[in-house]
Amino acid sequence: MNEVKSPKKPLLYYYFVAMLLVMLFNFIAMPWISEHQIKDVDYNTFVTMTEQGEVGRVEIQEQSNRILFTSSDEKTVYKTAMVPDDGLVQRLLDAGVSTTGEEIEQTSLLVSILAWVLPIIIFVALGQYMSRKMMEKMGGGGNSMMFNMGKSNAKVYVKSAEGIKFDDVAGEDEAKENLTEVVNYLHDPSKYQEIGASMPKGILLVGPPGTGKTMLAKAVAGEANVPFFSMSGSEFVEMFVGMGASKVRDLFKQAKEKAPCIVFIDEIDAIGQKRSGGQYGGNDEREQTLNQLLTEMDGFEGNNGVIILAATNRPESLDPALTRPGRFDRRVPVELPDLAGREAILKVHAKKIKTADDVDFHTIARMASGASGAELANIVNEAALRAVRDGRKFATEADMEESIEVVIAGYQKKNAILTDKEKWTVSYHEIGHALVAAMQTHSAPVQKITIIPRTSGALGYTMQVDEGNHYLMSKVEIENKIATLTGGRAAEEVAFGSVTTGASNDIEQATKLARAMITRYGMSEDFDMVALETVTNQYLGGDASLACSTETQTNIDRQVVALVKKQHEKAAQLLLQNRGKLDQLAQYLYEKETITGDEFMAMLNEPAAQLPQDVPGTQE
Repeated sequence: MNEVKSPKKPLLYYYFVAMLLVMLFNFIAMPWISEHQIKDVDYNTFVTMTEQGEVGRVEIQEQSNRILFTSSDEKTVYKTAMVPDDGLVQRLLDAGVSTTGEEIEQTSLLVSILAWVLPIIIFVALGQYMSRKMMEKMGGGGNSMMFNMGKSNAKVYVKSAEGIKFDDVAGEDEAKENLTEVVNYLHDPSKYQEIGASMPKGILLVGPPGTGKTMLAKAVAGEANVPFFSMSGSEFVEMFVGMGASKVRDLFKQAKEKAPCIVFIDEIDAIGQKRSGGQYGGNDEREQTLNQLLTEMDGFEGNNGVIILAATNRPESLDPALTRPGRFDRRVPVELPDLAGREAILKVHAKKIKTADDVDFHTIARMASGASGAELANIVNEAALRAVRDGRKFATEADMEESIEVVIAGYQKKNAILTDKEKWTVSYHEIGHALVAAMQTHSAPVQKITIIPRTSGALGYTMQVDEGNHYLMSKVEIENKIATLTGGRAAEEVAFGSVTTGASNDIEQATKLARAMITRYGMSEDFDMVALETVTNQYLGGDASLACSTETQTNIDRQVVALVKKQHEKAAQLLLQNRGKLDQLAQYLYEKETITGDEFMAMLNEPAAQLPQDVPGTQE
């Protein structure tokens, strides 16, 4: 069944009608109005008014065979017919009336036409200009609705503006493989049609922020020789109801006209959230936009050759009707890169800057555990900036390591001066972390210890780096990690017999781990493998909410306290058993302010030296 659409009159038609009306008004209405504003009198009255001094100015129009004159106050205009009068000019002179004549000349036809048409053209051009400016102010575009707010402002690319290819995207091999298949289909659909396979209508890219979802879409634009429409989900949201749906229609209309093509919608969760079901407080505009998107993606009208790419970091919030097969057939996870992926990403971004030949990207990748692609790019850029600040022509491995610390903990606070007592406290605190970690099995080796304050608020930190990829954690490993977190506070207690506020972040992390062991990981004998917490927004912080009774929650709190307390006591016992090493290493860190993991392990394996009595914590 073919859709019959009523023909639309072109815009030129309306301009022609408007110009015709303006010309009729100028030729008929204006002369009639002007004539009726002039008072008609006879010639005798004109002569009488002249002699009585009641005439102000006179204009003799011989071509029109009439005389125009004004009253002495020039508030009224009169006209009269001309009669043969030889004494008229003298009479006017005697009365002191200002007189003008009319130069008789043949008016050109072209000039007459221009005199009427040119103002109309200027009027139309000015109207067009003002209309376009108003449309830009209102955020609209082409020919749809008032101020064109219903037109989509999708960006169209034939080739990527930045020149990004799949070779420029590292660390996401599975995602690249899926998208490469799409590009191959668009280039040569016959080999897929030969076997009877059809390409997925939609591909949903999901993952944490900064993992390269948008960059992968740009790489598709760079690889594909087909039109590529890019639009953000928030651009569909409008103040007026129906505008978002109109933009969706316009976007897919453009896409169908240029098929085969790719449509990329970034942050699709802005319009694709679950519908409220008509409950109070539902967003009608957003739901209308979503309904239109659902219709366009899988309606009665097929979208042959139009492939939809979408990106989000909140897949759990999307409407099930949007994520079902037939709309988004394939979900491509774009997760945080592993060790090999981080190394590859660092090498890709390092090509854009000058680096030393001896930079070990494997070590840098191990130190940057848990970093996203965007953070790795920032690490490389920070290394280049640090090299420029130090007056070097290339970035070194030390620059890379320092940039990791900048991204993790912030810049060094040059003006932060700790008191001697605070410096000793921080030294013991950080050595306490490192020593407890070293004295336990299944703990990540210490890479660096520093007591230089950072802009993040940390007065010092201990960096631990795993040797390789670490996907699973045992119960023993988590308990050891909690003990390591409590090691700083335990060292303060052992050395000074008092505590400070410096362990606030350690306490927060230890409590979070202990609670997760009980409520999420099933590492409690009392609750066994029962999930007591539900995790939402796994890609945006992983917020958790308890799903249990008040009595159970009380029991959970009791077990969390007991677990953390047990590991705290274990850490304190380890430090008491190695008190000599604690004092020795704390003094060394106090003097050097920063020590490496190799220096720490070398001193740890040496026999404890006798420390001077003025070191805080050595006096009993």
